[in-house]
Amino acid sequence: MEPRSPSPACLLLLLLGASGFFQSYAVEVEVKDASNTTCLYAKWMMKFLIRYETNSSDYKNITLDLPSNVTHDGSVCGNDTQAALVALQFGEGHSWSNNFTKNNETYQGDFVTFTYNTNDTALFPDAKRKGPITVVVKDNMLPVHLNNVYVCHNADSFETENVVQIFWNVTLQAFVQNGTISKKESRCRADTPTSAPTVLPTIANVTTASTSTLSPAPTATPKPVENPDTGNYSLKSGNKTCLLATVGLQLNVSKDKPVLININPKTTSADGTCGNTTATLRLNDGNSTLIAFTFVVKNTSVSVPKFYLKEVNVTLLNHLNGSVISNADNNNFSKWDTFLGSSYMCRKEQTLEINENLQIHTFNLWIQPFLVKENKFSTAEECFADSDLNFLIPITVGMALGFLIILVFISYIIGRRKSRTGYQSV
Repeated sequence: MEPRSPSPACLLLLLLGASGFFQSYAVEVEVKDASNTTCLYAKWMMKFLIRYETNSSDYKNITLDLPSNVTHDGSVCGNDTQAALVALQFGEGHSWSNNFTKNNETYQGDFVTFTYNTNDTALFPDAKRKGPITVVVKDNMLPVHLNNVYVCHNADSFETENVVQIFWNVTLQAFVQNGTISKKESRCRADTPTSAPTVLPTIANVTTASTSTLSPAPTATPKPVENPDTGNYSLKSGNKTCLLATVGLQLNVSKDKPVLININPKTTSADGTCGNTTATLRLNDGNSTLIAFTFVVKNTSVSVPKFYLKEVNVTLLNHLNGSVISNADNNNFSKWDTFLGSSYMCRKEQTLEINENLQIHTFNLWIQPFLVKENKFSTAEECFADSDLNFLIPITVGMALGFLIILVFISYIIGRRKSRTGYQSV
């Protein structure tokens, strides 16, 4: 759990009125495997600073401390293929979890998920939005050797739009070997000798910062974003390939101002499910984007049914602090349809409208989610945009021939008229 420190101004907004900043209960989790051997250990302190809207449309700031009675149901050991998970439940419907993945000789945090429940009227009196609210944050923890314990004494934080998560006195080891907590330590950045000491904001220093006049930075002309690289993705069912996809992907995020983000196929992994009538391809770029494409088969009663793209789900994380920029879903598509047993191809750029703030641009698309044979694409049906290229040449040639015929015909008529004029009697 290695987060980024929030800005002092944002912290102050949430800390005003809070007393005893570091007064919180420590939580300790020890997970054991089927043989009653310790496989995961964690002990740390944390608290949450939350800003919420009231029914009168103003905003209140509260501090959520860990109580003494915390449960950790659902925590799992993990292995080479399954992530380890620390899961907590506390208070009136609040929960927190962090999962850890193993990669060769190291492990590291993946995503931190925090859910707070505004139905807890003691914490959120007069909350306008009722019910659980979930915040997902990318964990920036550096890789730790498998036989090392991760230690971070200094306070560090995750900051999202309305929530700041603060951690300190962290001791953690995922994928414990031989049931024994290691004595070798890997320290966080905040504990390194060169790191600045933790300084909590005060009214004085924030006021000074807010009244200072900063010179505007020169505006640089943004460089145009190039088309994305084309990636090759596949899924297997047993030993057989069941889905093939070749595509370049570009996201267009326009919540505040349009931002184009290319998906890098070199850092993107694919997983999903294959079925007789439904298939899902999930792409994870390992940094900030999760995309899921769902295909279905329609008209199963006919001799040769068709498949098409029905749903696209996108979870977009801010690569700077891991906060969720967008979690969008559109399940009403009817795109990329062709006959079952064939593949669909579109070399030209296409646009998928996920919602008003998010689009996906596809390039060099070639997809076959069903009935893949011998790990190869079947005969492709090309999109209309590609077909335009095939029609353009014959249409152009036909038009040229038409004009030529018209010119010849006009010349012939003029020639005949001149000929008749020459034989008239005087």
